[in-house]
Amino acid sequence: MPVLEARNIEAGYGEVQVLWGVTVEVEKGTLTALIGSNGSGKTTLLKAIMGIVPVWKGNVIFNGQDVTKLPTHSRVELGMVMVPEGRMIFPNMTVLENLEMGAYTKRAEERFEEQFEFVLNLFPRLRERLNQKAGTMSGGEQQMLAIARALMSVPEILILDEPSLGLSPKLTLEIFETVKKLKDEGMTMLLVEQNVHLSLAIADYAYVMSEGRIKMEGIAEELEKSDEIRKAYLGI
Repeated sequence: MPVLEARNIEAGYGEVQVLWGVTVEVEKGTLTALIGSNGSGKTTLLKAIMGIVPVWKGNVIFNGQDVTKLPTHSRVELGMVMVPEGRMIFPNMTVLENLEMGAYTKRAEERFEEQFEFVLNLFPRLRERLNQKAGTMSGGEQQMLAIARALMSVPEILILDEPSLGLSPKLTLEIFETVKKLKDEGMTMLLVEQNVHLSLAIADYAYVMSEGRIKMEGIAEELEKSDEIRKAYLGI
């Protein structure tokens, strides 16, 4: 049974429909990539999965439980956590305070010390900056903090929306190395990312979105070899 299933999702904003019968699944311990051009509906799908955007039709199933009607905070309590596009850290709070904010759920409180050490070992730079205001850090460090804050909630699935947005090529590689490390540790992840090449290089499975629909899906390595993908997204 998949950890996460989005079944035939239709959603949008106001009267504007963005998603048209989208179905994706994420298996336990795998990294699933969702790729597509800007405006294809990727972020809207993530928001629908998290309950930030209401689902008009379809269902969101998490560990066999229908969570379609649950508010976002209840989904987080169950273990669904998203790192939003643009990081959305608390700039006037310290790194430590941001990490503490990520551990507000009961499941996270019980494992605070263990998870705290885990994220600081994953991001050693954050250990050096625990008392620094988050807003004064570089973009790359802020992205590290955003991921670390999400991990503090002890997620069963980590949903990443454009983690390399606005970062230099060097920092992008660092973030992807971290995502790969989390995958190797067995973390279940759903990744939306403009860098299609890097996404397909580390993903197990991938979906291609266009105009609010899934146009292709398959094993990531095979999709990367697809002429259609190579021409549309890899410039080859």
